[in-house]
Amino acid sequence: MLKTTTVLALVAGSSLLGFPVSGAAGAASPVLSTTTSSLTIDDAIARADGSVAKIVAIAPGDRTFDNTIGAIDDLLATFEQDTSMLIFLSNVHPDAAVRDASQAAEQRAGDYLVDLGKREDLYKAVKEFVAAHPDEVSKLTGERKRFLEFTLRDYRRAGMDLSPSERERLTQVQKDLTKLGIEFSKNIAEDQPVVYLTTAELSGAPENLVKSFPRNGDVHVVSLSNPVYTPLMDSCREESTRQKLWMAWKRRGGRKNVEVLEKAIRLYAEQARILGFKHYADFQAETRMAKKYSNVEQFYSTLRPLVRKKAQADMDEFTAFKRELTHNPGATLEPWDYQYIKAELSKSKYAVDGEKVREYFPMDKVIDGLFNVTQSLYGLEFRDVTKSRAGTASRPLWHEDVKLYEVYDKSPGPNQGKLIGEFYLDLFPRDNKYTHFAQWSLVNHKVWSDGKVTLPLAALVCNFSKPEDGKPSLLGHEEVETFFHEFGHCLHTITSTANMNRFSGTNVELDFVEAPSQMFENWVWDADVLNTFAKHYQSGQPLPRELLRGMIAAKNVGSGLDAENQFYYGLTDLAYETTSDGKVDTTAIAIDLYPKITTYNFKPEGTFYQASFGHLMGYTAGYYSYMWSKVFAADMFQRFKELGLLSPEAGMYYRNKIISQGGTRDAADLLKDYLGREPRLDSFLDQLGMSK
Repeated sequence: MLKTTTVLALVAGSSLLGFPVSGAAGAASPVLSTTTSSLTIDDAIARADGSVAKIVAIAPGDRTFDNTIGAIDDLLATFEQDTSMLIFLSNVHPDAAVRDASQAAEQRAGDYLVDLGKREDLYKAVKEFVAAHPDEVSKLTGERKRFLEFTLRDYRRAGMDLSPSERERLTQVQKDLTKLGIEFSKNIAEDQPVVYLTTAELSGAPENLVKSFPRNGDVHVVSLSNPVYTPLMDSCREESTRQKLWMAWKRRGGRKNVEVLEKAIRLYAEQARILGFKHYADFQAETRMAKKYSNVEQFYSTLRPLVRKKAQADMDEFTAFKRELTHNPGATLEPWDYQYIKAELSKSKYAVDGEKVREYFPMDKVIDGLFNVTQSLYGLEFRDVTKSRAGTASRPLWHEDVKLYEVYDKSPGPNQGKLIGEFYLDLFPRDNKYTHFAQWSLVNHKVWSDGKVTLPLAALVCNFSKPEDGKPSLLGHEEVETFFHEFGHCLHTITSTANMNRFSGTNVELDFVEAPSQMFENWVWDADVLNTFAKHYQSGQPLPRELLRGMIAAKNVGSGLDAENQFYYGLTDLAYETTSDGKVDTTAIAIDLYPKITTYNFKPEGTFYQASFGHLMGYTAGYYSYMWSKVFAADMFQRFKELGLLSPEAGMYYRNKIISQGGTRDAADLLKDYLGREPRLDSFLDQLGMSK
């Protein structure tokens, strides 16, 4: 998952109001800079105001692209530089006082940006440039032309064509949404549900995991987090146990977050209505690959009937296997059975035992393998500089587990041997930390008007099990896949060559941003790739061939059910955001849609999964993007595979055509250039284990 919101998106009134953490740093050296500022939020606002004052003071006849339009990108990049680390720390810092200060700064920054996007004097400056210099405007090309077009579009979406009263109300709506987004995320991070289970109820669970639970007599106190929930759902034999865990997991965030979400949905709808859109999904689609909501509807109507065939086959297979396991000819497959039955089916049919597989993926070997593959493919070198460079105001270490790496370019060209960026790794869970897996783009690549260059900085925030009982952290294969996914986002950030902050790194259409990371998941399913790093944590022996063959053969076990689950999340999100007034009962909708979209004949009464569905306040009306971009990811992977997954030639072609380009061109144009043709659906269907 990508957790980054560009400042310009906020100015434009985008839905991504919760995480304004991407930024670019000012130059501390004559040529390159990778610093972030340690200014207070007051300092950052004062500096931004100073930049605005310089822009608006220029006489109309003296305006140029650089001193007016380009200067807007400069001031926003500087503001991101000044605030990104301060805001990011709310997600990772162990100190409650720091998190609270960070969240307060996020609210201040969000409010400031909403106001900035509606400043009449700045908007007037842009219009003056356009009116006074039609010849210069007509000759703009590339990023400069694109930036002006986007800026004018952003002002329209910020309500600059509205009456003062409408604009005033829109401003308040957007500020309220910033506040609600912060509250929603905080409630998720601070809610760790506890389930009390007896030893018998934990039958089948990994012994080392059970030992880690506090207990009172025969009752174990199970605090749920990703590294706990997933292995328990994979392994607990008692269906009642899995049901208890599933129900608790689907109630995270609490009813208070349901209220927060429903307030936000009403405000999203009001924002769209003020700006003349039918509903919020239409408003959001305008800036995405989809362009309009009807194209998203068409996407689902095309794909769902095709996937239903595989989903029904999966349902039949899983149900038959559950009946065999339970010796109950009338047993039905329930949602809490899915992970367990999938794991047991993989063992039975393909001899794949998830716990045995873990033994071949110790954290250090996975990191080595990930680093070796990416360095070779993309002409990069990573250097651990935690001890020499981290721990300063610009590069804080918020926890002893955190590491900092520099990235050097080893590919032929003008940057060969030069530093091109940095990234953090924060791998293990802890109290009050962000609870899932994500990459933050803290700093974006930018070329300033004086020729100085700001280098990118990314942070990978993960929640893998910590080492314990003398064992290293052992990753499940799905966790390895997730690690590669998030590192795909990191590469997108680090390898950027965009000149303008607005188009750098992951600043692309939301329904394309997941494609590069999804494509990189495929590497963990390739025998040649896995053979480079999958080694037993004790013996050092490589992953057995028969186990590897079974894993690859079992890849598509349940793939149709998985896909329909993604459809459910995406369509629930859209159901919330396609009403004109936003007055929805989110729980009733989520319960009602479940049996209509998935193959489960079950209504999840008593749950409110939306309370912990962070995407609803980040990818609002955009969760469809995950399935949408998977189609493109599969197509790009097929092109890569033809040249070889470990081929530096293929890696550099992809780096140059896709991930280095950021948002400098429409994603559809980047795809067509990379593929040499229009995208097709075939590769995606093949990856699901089916044909069109």
